[in-house]
Amino acid sequence: MTTENKPNSKAMLKRAHQNMPMGVADSYRYWGEENTVFLSSMKGCSITDCDGQTFVDFRIAYGPIILGYRDQRIDNAVIDAITNIGAISGFSTSLDSDVVELIKSMCPNIEKMRFANSGTEAVIGAVRTARGYTKRKKIVVVEGGFHGLHDEVMWKSDVDNWNTDAEQDPQIIPFGGGIPESTRDNQVSIPLNDFAALDAVFAEHGDDIAAILIEPIMGNCGSIASTQEYMQKLRDVSDANNSLLILDEVKTGFRVAKGGAQELYGIYADLTTYAKAMGNGYPVAAFGGSAKVMDTISFATGGVTHGGTYTANMIALSAAKATLTVLKDTDALATINRVGKDIQALLSRVFSKFNIEHCFAGPDSMFGVHLGSTVPQNYRDWKQTNSELYTAFAMNLIANGVMLEPDSREPWFICEAHQTVDFVWLEKIAEQSMAAALKS
Repeated sequence: MTTENKPNSKAMLKRAHQNMPMGVADSYRYWGEENTVFLSSMKGCSITDCDGQTFVDFRIAYGPIILGYRDQRIDNAVIDAITNIGAISGFSTSLDSDVVELIKSMCPNIEKMRFANSGTEAVIGAVRTARGYTKRKKIVVVEGGFHGLHDEVMWKSDVDNWNTDAEQDPQIIPFGGGIPESTRDNQVSIPLNDFAALDAVFAEHGDDIAAILIEPIMGNCGSIASTQEYMQKLRDVSDANNSLLILDEVKTGFRVAKGGAQELYGIYADLTTYAKAMGNGYPVAAFGGSAKVMDTISFATGGVTHGGTYTANMIALSAAKATLTVLKDTDALATINRVGKDIQALLSRVFSKFNIEHCFAGPDSMFGVHLGSTVPQNYRDWKQTNSELYTAFAMNLIANGVMLEPDSREPWFICEAHQTVDFVWLEKIAEQSMAAALKS
């Protein structure tokens, strides 16, 4: 952090250890005894910790903040809904269709939707619907993709410990304890952009493949992206096999374009998941797709069950309606993309000054930084990048007031409020941070 003397942070962590495992409410918020962050306020693109240290934030809660923290356009809509409608009732309101119709106006892949409270819930709903529709079990997933914290998708290729000289493929391991081996039975993992691996999986398991589940741009893997050809291959293989294509746009939806990644590729899924930028930080998510698939959700015999006490609550939907309206009717995304492009140019100047090979992956609004000569095409390629130097650089940025995730598998997320950042200052800090990283 910016100073070593953080008495309030240390006191808060000590107290939190008495109340929560690891002293945090989410395991990924624990950054060690010295660096775990406790915030006191957030505004625009800045966060201030409980010791009064302020950071320009490019982490923005792993991507939900698309406009800026405490954006009044969104917060006022939520306050109005709470004041005039209420927060939750267990019944429906006109907000349900208001939000779906907004999404349909931007996303031609959507005919019908259901809501959820998180990306994890949206993925669970989409996968269950795909299985209910196809009457099949297996789901094909891609190495390096992230689809939430439910057991079936909490298996990963152990690229960190992969011995490329001795092992042909990385081992598949669970995220941690408590995940039964049986949860892997209906999941098959393949590398991104690998046509042969995709064909082999369908040759072996095609009769039981309900769906391919993929992040078209991998938000937990440095924004490594599917090629246009691979996306078309996924669509073609799914159609030929009577399987479904599920695009997980929890991170890319309403961020990389008004119509999400599917607008960029011009290739559309049978089912899509959304969350994060959909509500500018309010907890709202959804999944949807073609009417014939979504209508599998029903009380008919064999129909798919979906629901939840807090699903489509008025706080979430009023935030979604306000956020989506801003994104649809203003040039917010154009501003975000411009700022992201300018920051990449700034970083490139810094890296070039130190003769560091580098490249960027993904769209301007959530770009990945890879210290190497070529853009990785899959998670295994990421192993070849200089991730250790990146982490040292990132930790120095944090120490100088620029917050980001110190792991190159996490992108830089841009919000509309980042247009206010002093780029001269940012470039100076980046240069100082890289110089210090090279000396360490």
